[in-house]
Amino acid sequence: MKSVSALQFILCLSLAVLFRSHPAAAQQMAVSRYNVSWDTQSKSAADAMPCGGGDVGLNVWVENGDVLFYLSRSGTFDENNAMLKLGRVRLKLSSGPLSIKGFKQELQLQQGSVRIRDEHTDIEIWVDVFNPVVHVAIRNDRAVKVTATYESWRYANHLITDTKECRMNSYKRLQSFPITTYKDDIAFHGNDVVFCHRNRGDVQDIFNYTVLKEGMEAVKDQLYDPLKNNTFGGMMRGDQMVAAGVDSGTYADAAYRGWSLQSRKAVRTQRLTIGLEVAQSASINEWRDGLQRIMNTAGKNREMARRKTQEWWQQFWDRSYIFIDSKDNAAVTVGRNYQLFRYMLGCNAFGKWPTKFNGGLFTFDPRYVNEQYPFSPDFRLWGGGTMTAQNQRLVYYPLLKSGDTDMMKTQFDFYLRTKKNAELRSRTYWNHAGACFTEQIENFGLPNITEYEPKRPPGTDPGVEYNAWLEYQWETVFEFCLMMLDVNRYTGISNPEHIAFIESCLTFYDEHYRQLAKKRGVKELNEKGQYILFPTSAAETFKMTYNSTTVIAALQVILQRMSELPEIQKDTLRLTRIQQLQKRVPPIALTEFEGHKTIAPALAWERVQNTETPQLYPVFPWGIYGVGKPDLDIARNTWEYDPHAVKFRSHIGWRQYNIFAARLGLMKEAAALTKLKFADGPHRFPAFWGPGFDWTPDHNWGGTAMTGLQEMLLQVDGKKIYLLPAWPADWNAVFKLHAPNNTVIEGRVNNGKMEQLKVTPVSRKEDVIIM
Repeated sequence: MKSVSALQFILCLSLAVLFRSHPAAAQQMAVSRYNVSWDTQSKSAADAMPCGGGDVGLNVWVENGDVLFYLSRSGTFDENNAMLKLGRVRLKLSSGPLSIKGFKQELQLQQGSVRIRDEHTDIEIWVDVFNPVVHVAIRNDRAVKVTATYESWRYANHLITDTKECRMNSYKRLQSFPITTYKDDIAFHGNDVVFCHRNRGDVQDIFNYTVLKEGMEAVKDQLYDPLKNNTFGGMMRGDQMVAAGVDSGTYADAAYRGWSLQSRKAVRTQRLTIGLEVAQSASINEWRDGLQRIMNTAGKNREMARRKTQEWWQQFWDRSYIFIDSKDNAAVTVGRNYQLFRYMLGCNAFGKWPTKFNGGLFTFDPRYVNEQYPFSPDFRLWGGGTMTAQNQRLVYYPLLKSGDTDMMKTQFDFYLRTKKNAELRSRTYWNHAGACFTEQIENFGLPNITEYEPKRPPGTDPGVEYNAWLEYQWETVFEFCLMMLDVNRYTGISNPEHIAFIESCLTFYDEHYRQLAKKRGVKELNEKGQYILFPTSAAETFKMTYNSTTVIAALQVILQRMSELPEIQKDTLRLTRIQQLQKRVPPIALTEFEGHKTIAPALAWERVQNTETPQLYPVFPWGIYGVGKPDLDIARNTWEYDPHAVKFRSHIGWRQYNIFAARLGLMKEAAALTKLKFADGPHRFPAFWGPGFDWTPDHNWGGTAMTGLQEMLLQVDGKKIYLLPAWPADWNAVFKLHAPNNTVIEGRVNNGKMEQLKVTPVSRKEDVIIM
């Protein structure tokens, strides 16, 4: 069965009891009731369920009696900046395929594992949160032999000949030179299977090509390069298992070879361990040493590792939750799928690299997403190492209120690592300071080369993407600056690197737009001493703008928040600088429709290119307008009367109208859009949404859904905490969310009223306003 409608019924009954108890008691019982359980086997990889931990993700399914799972880990970027899978594992029993009799496959959220059973066999698959190791335990009521096969479609070099396939990497289209996905080295080492991909230094890679075509050769030796010597792979080992040969086959559209291990003798219990290593190693031997350390750690105390992993997941679920009970089945689905997507985000809690918006760790054979892409499981649209900023931001906003701010480090570190490259862009192209970050940004901080467009007319500004959607779109980085400031506000933990990063981004806008104005005329500021912000962009939609609302809102909020930091207030020079910049920021432009005052996307623009609604960005993410704030009617008018805002309204993909509605206190609209956002996706696992505008599973779809639901329950404005600003009366809930100043809000909502409320620390209760 695809979904869990029967489970919804059980949830309603069980949660009805839980909602009468203390919220903590509800949490202990309710998370496991969101487990996804199937009593039939899957038809294909499209019907897999996610499993993971640390920064490792698996897609697990049972097909024709075989247990299969894909292996993924953060950071597996090849020479072309595709994010490659680490392979597929297939399990078979000598007693025959798993039976349909007594069959059950279950995602156990509380334990972070997948359990598969039939009338004779019990299999548990889990990932060590603290060590990149996959554990498989197979128990049978009789002695059997187990065959574990590591399958790879990268057993030979693959020349890409279809331009559509290039969309999985950073070239995005065929070039005048061959583009090759290079083979992995796979072999038996004794009775282990070892598989490895090491980026080749003797071939042209996308980093060097980008540096050359974007005119950055003069500073190449100063640039951060994450692809050089990047090495990834792993080792599969079974207790008392021996090498059993190599075979071949085809799955979906990809031919593969399989390296098998088999039990030395029939046993009732068989264990399999797979260690995964990703590192920029100086040599292949150094990488092997790292992999061996991982395997040695895994073999020392499996039970202790399991206990620590379960404790981590227990703490994860204790940290935050939203459980919903309602006669409206769609609302119950909202509560369940909120937990499922949060679980998927938790599987990359400790990655070096951010969770990718276009599938995260859980992509699968692309034909099951769209048949026009008959390629290998490595494929995903919009690339593997391309970190599209407008999309990435939406994956990380919900981690603030869920209290998962430690998981935001991976996204922040991406920007900190690439800061110098972005500053070298500004120095190389315009000879001024500050970090210039683009929208379609590579994992080394430069624009995607195809979106940049190397074939450009003479005289084109070399620092600007020659691209109708992306030209002059540099402001999205400020949303990550906002998140950095929010983490500081939520936790009280200050990070000097974050402050320096934000200052560099502000410096770019100050120096660049004064320079542009000076080139056009005598004055670098207008008659009021304000920036002449032209040309700018309001998201990808309103192009060649004069005084973009997204830019102005970002500058206003970031500068104000910076001025409030103790570190800035104690430093007279830095504070004076911030205050000087504040005076230079012009006001947000307003306009009118049908006699109603609204927010304009900019003071002026040349064309409309995409379908975003930047005129509502002052509502979210910038929080200038909203519940409890001045001029709420102007923002609501924008929602209601602006023709573009009305035309583009939707729940699909990265669209954030559910968040806008919640922030505006529009309860009915927020609830309707949230139900659409959280409705089951097209695949068997309910939270595999997409492809939307991107790919499946669509993580910016999930991120917007989570953020909107949180905002319906809880909003913050400075010290104020608003509860139930857009919460339907027929959605009963037990929740635990986080707010600034290390504040935790736990409560129970029944028939639209707050019947239980716990605020930690108690002193913050006076700041709570129940709407």
